[in-house]
Amino acid sequence: MRVVNSLKTLKKRHKDCRLIRRKGRVYVINKTNPRMKARQG
Repeated sequence: MRVVNSLKTLKKRHKDCRLIRRKGRVYVINKTNPRMKARQG
């Protein structure tokens, strides 16, 4: 899991990134590249 300061930059880096809200936290996950993950909150 790679940790990035800004979720927006991570989302821009790859076209398949998805922003998901779970239990008050914001996650970025990527189906095609499973190493691309981030959490905020």
